[in-house]
Amino acid sequence: MPNTRLDTLRQWLEGLPASWELDLPSLVPASSDASFRRYFRLHSQNALYPTLIVMDAPPQSEPVEPFIAIAELLQKAELHVPRVLEKNTLDGFLLLSDLGSTTYLTALNDSNADSLYGDAIDALVEMQLASHPGVLPEYSEALLQRELDLLPEWYLKKHLQFELTADEEKYMRNAFHLILKNNMAQPQVYVHRDFHSRNLMCTEIHNPGILDFQDAVYGPITYDAASLWRDAYIEWPEERVIDWVARYWELGRKKGLPMHADFGEFYRDFEWMGLQRHIKVLGIFARLYHRDGKDAYLKDIPLVLKYALATTNRYIELKPLARILERANAISSIK
Repeated sequence: MPNTRLDTLRQWLEGLPASWELDLPSLVPASSDASFRRYFRLHSQNALYPTLIVMDAPPQSEPVEPFIAIAELLQKAELHVPRVLEKNTLDGFLLLSDLGSTTYLTALNDSNADSLYGDAIDALVEMQLASHPGVLPEYSEALLQRELDLLPEWYLKKHLQFELTADEEKYMRNAFHLILKNNMAQPQVYVHRDFHSRNLMCTEIHNPGILDFQDAVYGPITYDAASLWRDAYIEWPEERVIDWVARYWELGRKKGLPMHADFGEFYRDFEWMGLQRHIKVLGIFARLYHRDGKDAYLKDIPLVLKYALATTNRYIELKPLARILERANAISSIK
């Protein structure tokens, strides 16, 4: 971050009410994400908030208003999200409560996964039960299509220098049409969009803490489940994934969510939604490297591609897309 922006941030913190009792010299980077946002942690003498998080979101690229609005929405649904304690929307700074530094990704293991994912299921169902149309932006077919188009533009062409033949282009477009048809037919609920192990925090009370929700939309019911159990950063055996998805489906139906009565059909929707996400993520990870100079996500591409290959090979109507992804996998293995 340029020093001028850091100086502006420090000046804003210095001007906050003295009751926060901020220890300004303790300000250190806490994390960053795939966007332009950055986060800092600092200590305070305030009894309620011994540590605090500062969000730095350049307003021209990452306006903070959606974060503020959706934080309030999720708090009303009784989810554990950061509280917005102070805000400077003009410069793009927020002072937030601290949900700690232990992500699901760092904590998950074979013995605690059932418990941690059980808590995540509870939170996901509560969020979806709070859903109402017209509150969040729609996860429209046009947006889903734009996300699919990231695959040929950024992963195949830019990253792999993979030029599709005319037949491959036709097969891919047909597969995209089928994927979108499935996605758009699913019941619509609130969708976090990145409900996965890096954005869920282990907390002693009201686990999990939930981060990075500012891009939430109103869209397909299986999207967040696919984010959670077809996670780009951690892989689980298929039988465990099926068990967790079944637990989520059972609880959701019991609570009244509009879920398919047949679990097999619901799991198919889960897989096809996951495929849409993985196609998008392949493009995003390549774009982060080539456009934004962020190479940290390249190491996660093989798992995402593995997921996409497994799903496309499992359904006969997606086999032509599987052949394209297999050729991409062969090219990537020699690069």
